[in-house]
Amino acid sequence: MEPVAGHSILDLVLQSGPVAKFVLLVLVVASVISWGLIIERYRTFRRARAETRQFLHRFHGGARLAELRDLAERWHFSPVAALFKAAFHEVSQLSLESGRGVGRTLDDDAIADVQRMMERTAAASTRTMERSLTFLATTASTSPFIGLFGTVWGIMTAFQRIGASGSASLEAYAPGIAEALIATAAGLAAAIPAAVAFNSFLRQVRILSIEMDEFQYDFIHLLHKRRRRTG
Repeated sequence: MEPVAGHSILDLVLQSGPVAKFVLLVLVVASVISWGLIIERYRTFRRARAETRQFLHRFHGGARLAELRDLAERWHFSPVAALFKAAFHEVSQLSLESGRGVGRTLDDDAIADVQRMMERTAAASTRTMERSLTFLATTASTSPFIGLFGTVWGIMTAFQRIGASGSASLEAYAPGIAEALIATAAGLAAAIPAAVAFNSFLRQVRILSIEMDEFQYDFIHLLHKRRRRTG
């Protein structure tokens, strides 16, 4: 934005009223937090994708469950690896109970228990990933309206100044209108990156959720195969 009537953008902001300054402060804070979340979520999802690819490659490559457990302990970002750790722990508990004679072997009911536990774990992981995106969604949806409020308030103030001065020349009202439009620009500057990032991250959440669902099916199928071999 070019300076208007000898005023820089900083001058217009400094000369604005308390309401306009408060609106701009809210939008700046929202933008800073959003960019912090964008950077953090980008790194987290990138590592989650990489670790999930490595884990599924080992799993489908025929690695032993004990080996996968040791590898999964080193992968802290993959929700699929976390799902496997929870399932492996449940299976181990059932096996220990069966070995003591106080539990049951991996019959159909026990496998159903493992499946329900995996479904709960996957649902909790999905909710956690989506909850971290709530602020981005809120920023994307509300920032333009906050900026619009600042613009409307600024235009009202500008016309009040024109009425008080009795001059309707361009030099009289151009700085006030420019001051008001800064709020709209700030709202869009906060909303657009948040909206783009939210849609991108939400797609990655859905992809990871699908991979968790597919892994659940494959793991339960593996348990059924082992039960038939040992039965």
